[in-house]
Amino acid sequence: MRLKPLADQVIVITGASSGIGLLTARVATERGAKVMLIARNGEALANIVRDIRAKGGTADHAVADVGDRDQLRSAGAHAIARFGRIDSWVNNAGVAIYASLMDTPLDEHERLIRTNYFGVVNGAQVGLEHMRNDGGSLITVASIAGDMPSPVMGAYTASKHAVVASIQSLRIELAADNVPVSVTLIKPSGMATPIAEHAANHQAGAPTIPPPVYDPMLVARAILDAAQRPVREITVGGIGRLQVLFASHFPALFERIAPVVGPLLHDRTKAGASVNNLFVPAQDGMERSADEKGMTVSLYNEYGQHRLLAGALAAAAFGVAALAWRFSAHERSG
Repeated sequence: MRLKPLADQVIVITGASSGIGLLTARVATERGAKVMLIARNGEALANIVRDIRAKGGTADHAVADVGDRDQLRSAGAHAIARFGRIDSWVNNAGVAIYASLMDTPLDEHERLIRTNYFGVVNGAQVGLEHMRNDGGSLITVASIAGDMPSPVMGAYTASKHAVVASIQSLRIELAADNVPVSVTLIKPSGMATPIAEHAANHQAGAPTIPPPVYDPMLVARAILDAAQRPVREITVGGIGRLQVLFASHFPALFERIAPVVGPLLHDRTKAGASVNNLFVPAQDGMERSADEKGMTVSLYNEYGQHRLLAGALAAAAFGVAALAWRFSAHERSG
């Protein structure tokens, strides 16, 4: 399967008014791609597109809620009318809730699933309507949360598990039908985006991004690499990959340790925001969190797709788990 160079592509990005989507759109246009930005905040999108054009890039925008298939289909049609085709479709839109599952209001839980899961379902179907004959790439931003459980962010984690299963199943079906579309899952670790500032919050204090925190440019690069080179899955952030390996191979021990992370997801010295973007757009236009500074380098992503380093990371995870198990056993025997 051959994908076009970035400078020859038309790329559609959902959730493009802030965070990873916005950063990816800006980098893509700097590298010569034509980009259609989709989000709910029309004013923010118009300002972003105006800025991209002022810097010599080619972009347009469409206002749509990814949870509404008709709106998303209209946005896709706008991309075709404006640029003539779609070469890559990036499912990136997402929202978050900070609350225990038992304290998560049902309407909020349902809304999160509508955006995070059905937004991906809708995006995949609309994108494939335009790419399944001529080929292209379908890229979905999931999360390491799709590979392991989490306290406090259980609803978000459940939505990402659903996204991972859906996209993996879709990949099998498209391959069986010889559809020339590359299907990629991007699984970021904690990223220094505005997701915490925009989240619905039912915990004391201001939500924070699950550590460790990386700079979202790493995800933008992974997305644009997948747009040009077929790849099944990319985990962004080596420490996040270690967390997944630990949770997968030592689930009982992980469940004992995981509650320790809960307090790290809130800053009790700060008041939580009074608004969120669950049902309506937030104040958009920011690529990064105002409070968090992410690591700009991930050795795993620089070299970690290399088998030797991936093996070393796995060995490190097993080593940490073994030490934790021995310490736990010593406590019990003592």
